[in-house]
Amino acid sequence: MNSRLNQRIEEIGITTLIVGVDIAKAVHWARFVDYRGVEIANAVSFKNDRLGFESIVTRIEEIRGDRVLRLPYDMVLIGMEPTGHYWKPFANHLMKAGFRVVGVNPYHTKRAKELDDNSQTASDRKDAITIARLIKDGRYFDPYLPQDIYAELRMLTNARVSVIKRMVSVKNTIIALLDEYFPEIFTIWGKVLEAKSSRQILKSCPFPSIILSMGEEGVLAEIKRVAIKSVGRKKVHQIMEAAKNSIGAEYGLEAGRLRLHLLLEELELHEHHIVKIESEMERMLKATSYAEQILSIKGIGVVSAAGFLGEVGDPLRFQSARQIANYAGYNLVEDSSGKNKSGTCISKRGRSQLRALLYQMSFSMVGNNAEMNTFYKYLTTRVDNPLKKKQAFVVVSKKIITVIHALLKKQEVYNPELVLGSVRRAMVIAA
Repeated sequence: MNSRLNQRIEEIGITTLIVGVDIAKAVHWARFVDYRGVEIANAVSFKNDRLGFESIVTRIEEIRGDRVLRLPYDMVLIGMEPTGHYWKPFANHLMKAGFRVVGVNPYHTKRAKELDDNSQTASDRKDAITIARLIKDGRYFDPYLPQDIYAELRMLTNARVSVIKRMVSVKNTIIALLDEYFPEIFTIWGKVLEAKSSRQILKSCPFPSIILSMGEEGVLAEIKRVAIKSVGRKKVHQIMEAAKNSIGAEYGLEAGRLRLHLLLEELELHEHHIVKIESEMERMLKATSYAEQILSIKGIGVVSAAGFLGEVGDPLRFQSARQIANYAGYNLVEDSSGKNKSGTCISKRGRSQLRALLYQMSFSMVGNNAEMNTFYKYLTTRVDNPLKKKQAFVVVSKKIITVIHALLKKQEVYNPELVLGSVRRAMVIAA
């Protein structure tokens, strides 16, 4: 860490112009400092549109040509907090114009803003100078905006996550509605929203009073429309008995039925969207040069592989698997002071969506990949420092990163014999 910090500080010299920008929805603020952190021009506000972007580029060029010491600013660092989405169009415009764009951690800005005036007052103008001076001290990083196929995969991954969240919300609302009007239906179908027959019941006769009015023949006819062989009279009899003894509410039935119908339509629309998104993810994954290597790993499917590349971008832009793990927020941290020392935990200072994806992948790998299953069991049952289940899944997640990076770097397909390595294999056998 100190080596990287020193390297960043050394990059900034007497001919470096540093621009700190505070990003907002409508109006951005920019402040200009030299390598010492001395402000060398008046603060500038500019709109979040093309004219605003071009005006700030023009202002930067004016400052570069007005060097007091007659030494031109041959390097420009433009920094901002890469949070939300408002920064992306501006950063993209600057990169196309040939400027180097860097990011500053919002947490650092929040902590450092009181250093200048010993006040917790916050404003866009003040934050811009704080960002500029953090860059001067080397407290910055190079943000990553994926391009080409990786930009497509990231957008598809984000779209899938967004649709799934809405699906979960709709499903929870449907379950809450059924708990109110027909709670007994869950004793007939454990997963009432997954079976074709139960879906048809919810569409045609979702509440006990409607079921009883239709009778067994009517209910059976509705089910036969979608499930000819899977459901018979025994299931219909269970439905009728549950309807007779139901404790469900008997008020607002028409409105409740309409609401359930709309929710089911919304759920089916989201399911259709998921199919389209995953189909496009598969097409985009095949367009990369890494599909064969990643999909050769038993336990990793198309969606997981596409999601990984969407979150990481080109994995080979990282020199090692450890850098990808740090990018995800898997680096270990601990608090220690004097005689007090806490346990270690992951920092979570990284892409939370990537961590969630890797955690899901680890479940699949442990269940379907013999090598990862062996590795997981070793971590949780070893004599020295056995890990809890969640901790073990995190270690497996980091192992997945290592395997993927190694395969892509060597351009090889998955080989089960090489997963654990001779040293780790000996430890597993000894345990």
